[in-house]
Amino acid sequence: MDNLSIFKTMLKSRLFERKLEGLFNESFLYGTTHLAIGQEACHVGLIAGLDDKDWIVPTHRCHGYNVARGTSLESMFSEMLGSRYGICKGLGGSMHMTDKDTYNLGSSAIVGSGISLAGGVAFALKRQEKKNISVAIFGDGATSRGTLHEVMNIASVWNLPLLFFLENNHYGMSAEESRVISTSELYKRADGYSMVSEKVDGNDVLKVIEATKRARAYILENNKPYFIECDTYRFCGHSKSDKRVYRTREEEEKWEGKDPIKRMGKLLLESYGEEYLKSLYSSIESEVESAWLKALETKDDVLSLEEAAEYVLAPSESFKEVKGSVHKGTYRQAIYEAIDEILSSDKSFSLMGEDIGKYGGCFGVTGDLYMKHESQMYETPVSEESFIGMAVGAAMVGEHPIAEVMYGDFSTLASDGLINHAAKTFFMSAGQLNCPMIYRTPIGGGTGHGSQHTQCLENMFMNVPGMIVLAPSDAYSAKALLKSAARENNPVLYFEHKALYNEVGEIGDDSSILPIGKGIVSGDGDSLLVIGYSRAMSIAKKAIGNSGATFFDFATLAPLDEEGIKSYSSRFDRILIVQDTPLQGSVGESVYRIAREANLNANIKIISAKNMPVPFSKMLERAVLVSEEDILKALS
Repeated sequence: MDNLSIFKTMLKSRLFERKLEGLFNESFLYGTTHLAIGQEACHVGLIAGLDDKDWIVPTHRCHGYNVARGTSLESMFSEMLGSRYGICKGLGGSMHMTDKDTYNLGSSAIVGSGISLAGGVAFALKRQEKKNISVAIFGDGATSRGTLHEVMNIASVWNLPLLFFLENNHYGMSAEESRVISTSELYKRADGYSMVSEKVDGNDVLKVIEATKRARAYILENNKPYFIECDTYRFCGHSKSDKRVYRTREEEEKWEGKDPIKRMGKLLLESYGEEYLKSLYSSIESEVESAWLKALETKDDVLSLEEAAEYVLAPSESFKEVKGSVHKGTYRQAIYEAIDEILSSDKSFSLMGEDIGKYGGCFGVTGDLYMKHESQMYETPVSEESFIGMAVGAAMVGEHPIAEVMYGDFSTLASDGLINHAAKTFFMSAGQLNCPMIYRTPIGGGTGHGSQHTQCLENMFMNVPGMIVLAPSDAYSAKALLKSAARENNPVLYFEHKALYNEVGEIGDDSSILPIGKGIVSGDGDSLLVIGYSRAMSIAKKAIGNSGATFFDFATLAPLDEEGIKSYSSRFDRILIVQDTPLQGSVGESVYRIAREANLNANIKIISAKNMPVPFSKMLERAVLVSEEDILKALS
């Protein structure tokens, strides 16, 4: 990109955002926006210094990066209008402008959240042996987020091709950096992670380009990450409603004197003359206006609700149950076999998690897999938020990570990547990106691990559209469903109950699979229907035995097999619902509603865990969780 092209691109970014600013001031546009007027040298300088196939992950202040990468202005305006002709068909808006064609993964509206996604992209690029890099773009506010430090550590340990690109505009919303950040030299934080870093004038586009090229060359030559801090300033407020009362006019005038576009214009003045530069301004202003007017013509052509619903889950292969030969083994062995077969079948699959190597996994599930699949096994630091976010980012660009978190309770730490990105990327990008990852974690009590290591948090994800939630109850379904999960194009949350690991049952061979979203029916009794999942279903089968009952193990919590529950509930006068979680807000409440609607006259009971944290005391723990005695008492 020559100097004139650089100037044109910066000017296009500025004028596009000035147009947006005016439209919002006139209350013409819906929602909010975050402009980066004054920071154009960062956007254009970074892109000019990269290869076209280097991935970028911008912040919510993203428009300049789309412009610099060549995204259609008309499609950007259409996105702001919410029309189907938007870059994300009106599903993303100002803060989520994904453009896969220009290697733009899309921005995150959550401060710092995209950093782990960029780390995941770098992880994928390394595994795919591509000579490209990934760029994590973030502001000074994000430097206080733990995920940045977690990803910096992993990137350094794993030697990832990742550029950390900090746009330091000195304000995290209204908080001046000197009041909330403990250092004035943010780039030096990289020293703690054995990472080369530098600080550049972020309002000098040529210096940003030089720094980016220098960083890129270093990353590819040394297989190590790099950190750039760009010193810059936003001339506008944080968002459309920001009156900038927290900073002085004198400060703003000082930075306006460093306007990156005026500085570049002065450089070009001698070669092109004032009249040419003025005509260039008018030409680009007309280009922006023309794009706006074209977008305005179709502003009312929005997706229907039915069309939008098509982007909740990515299309996946449909298949029926296959049951091959079986052999005896434990629930633990069943999961081990499934992972072994998945990793053996496709090198795009990998397994990452804490202590999954020589230790064999916290509960011994991964065993000796590290000896069989060394190149596909990645042992992580204790950094759940970052490595789950990295798994999500890697899945977006062609990898199939299986990420293990050693206790389900830690899903609270992993929830950002799962809820805000894995579940929403197909939707927010309007189908440009999907997320075929598997999240594995053990849940539940009965093992004396206390309140923070025994929770069943699968219900936490039940009302999050865009993800599949599985919780198998026996060895056969544990392997068959995990094998099925590997065929999914969507994020799958796979909850293993730790009290079941030693339970022995049938395990299918490598051809055995179960369809996701379909109940697993066993028993042929006609007097009682038992509906449940995971350990509670296993306990119910032990308590009741094989005579007199039909068992409906829904196993897939989302999407729940509502039709199956309705069908079977309509046939029985007595229905028992069992679950290992407290009742309030649980899947059992949904099952009760479905069963009741199907059979108004049935005697329906729910047995749930008591409404308290799981105690350590063995006697109290047993009293809180569902037991065989509870089930028999309910049936008496």
